[in-house]
Amino acid sequence: MAEAAHVAPNAEVFEWPKKDNRRLLHVVYRVGDLERTIKFYTEIFGMKLLRQRDIPEEKYSNAFLGFGSEETNFAVELTYNYGVSSYDIGAGFGHFAIATQDVYKLVEDVRAKGGEVTREPGPVKGGKSVIAFVKDPDGYVFELIQRGPTPEPLCQVMLRVGDLERSIKFYEKALGMRVVKKVDRPEYKYTIAMLGYAEEQETTVLELTYNYGVTEYTKGNAYAQVAIGTDDVYKSAEVVNHVIQEVGGKITRQPGPIPGLNTKITAFLDPDGWKTVLVDNEDFLKELHSDS
Repeated sequence: MAEAAHVAPNAEVFEWPKKDNRRLLHVVYRVGDLERTIKFYTEIFGMKLLRQRDIPEEKYSNAFLGFGSEETNFAVELTYNYGVSSYDIGAGFGHFAIATQDVYKLVEDVRAKGGEVTREPGPVKGGKSVIAFVKDPDGYVFELIQRGPTPEPLCQVMLRVGDLERSIKFYEKALGMRVVKKVDRPEYKYTIAMLGYAEEQETTVLELTYNYGVTEYTKGNAYAQVAIGTDDVYKSAEVVNHVIQEVGGKITRQPGPIPGLNTKITAFLDPDGWKTVLVDNEDFLKELHSDS
């Protein structure tokens, strides 16, 4: 049996992510003043504060915000570590995105309430989509995208990667995502791929950006991870482990329950070092109901 470790996994192992019940749950990042960010997101972006908790024994607080219930919608999880007022965002993190029916009005609101507008609203270069960019109080960039009514206004997490094809292979095989859009812009020397579990207009997507010739980025210590729901963290971790051996990455937490919380998770890094946590769907719902 000693040779079993070298046997390639059967094809069924890689079928699991396609059959699994998956969706993007939330994105986790650190902020220097929790109340200030909650105020900005609720008053300017129109998000709702969904839940908040303080863990004094571990010296941190967190808050979940979004445009709908966490049972159905994507959320941001803000983490405040006691006494830490600022973080380095790094060069690898790109932006979050919010879809709105009127970008011009939203930018006016941002400006009126003291927010920083870094790109005025208007069509994208060479296209028709109307967008703008603003910064929150910690310096995180939000792209505002003009769209019709959507079930998921919190629609993108953009990260920069050093090898787009390698990243696509990782997220397709390890996480069961599919490429819903891919755009190459040689005149601006970049390529983007949107990956998710449904069409771009209906759900949150991961936008991966490759800038020609740039293979590495600084990560900073501000952005943390995305969380994705799964019906079986153990089966899911097995798939991730095989894909990591093929294209790179690292398991950072073996599958199992979190002490004290009992929510089953597994965590890993992609080939660029971006972290994902897979969370058991049933346990996640229990956690939501115990917090409410």
